[in-house]
Amino acid sequence: MWDKPQALNWLANLLIGLAVLLFLYTALLLVVHSPLFPVRQIKVEGKLAHVTREQLQYIVKNELRGTFFTLDLNKTRQAFEKLPWVRKVSLRRRWPDRLDVQIDEHVALARWGSVGLVNTLGERFDAASNEPLPVLEGPEGSEADLAAGYQTFRDRLAAINRKPTHVWLSARRAWRVQLDHTLVLEIGRDDVEERLGKFIRVYPTTLATLKRPVSYVDLRYPNGFAVRMPQGASRAAATVAAATAT
Repeated sequence: MWDKPQALNWLANLLIGLAVLLFLYTALLLVVHSPLFPVRQIKVEGKLAHVTREQLQYIVKNELRGTFFTLDLNKTRQAFEKLPWVRKVSLRRRWPDRLDVQIDEHVALARWGSVGLVNTLGERFDAASNEPLPVLEGPEGSEADLAAGYQTFRDRLAAINRKPTHVWLSARRAWRVQLDHTLVLEIGRDDVEERLGKFIRVYPTTLATLKRPVSYVDLRYPNGFAVRMPQGASRAAATVAAATAT
């Protein structure tokens, strides 16, 4: 080999090329980790009603590690998402020294029993709220079904100016709804839309005209519904007739 100039030239060029690549790689590492490229600006965007400036400053001060190049975006995103009202975070580097933070907050729809909240997408999250929110109760994992059911009840009942304030879904998929913290509707698990529709249609000419308050209405009858007065008073003498309910 030593008596072959072409092979020696090829080997020399190879060694020089490797040396150049090693030099460039080392220089790149020095640049990437250099303190000359810190993250100097953090721009936070999003409609923030519950996330405070103090919370954001705490994350920036205690969780952001590294330079513009070495900052771990995944860990940084997870740090922001630990805040109670934060649902989703998107991060993007902006040359030469800026980090853009897009924050989407949870929008509370209801309370989940006595612990936690449920957002408008039917996702449960742990946060505190002083808002007068309705209450949802059901088996673990039924948050999305209850959120969708509540919104349906709310929209349908708006026609008679009543609001659902407490919604239950049993393990057998039976629905119960409390209106305005007073009247409880026992809807059951079958023909939910039809039963609710019949109640809404006859309400203005039946229950809305009663001089005495009603505490409970059972909609599970095929030809109408049964009514109960509050505090153990006698039940209404008759079930609303099928001709009225249809």
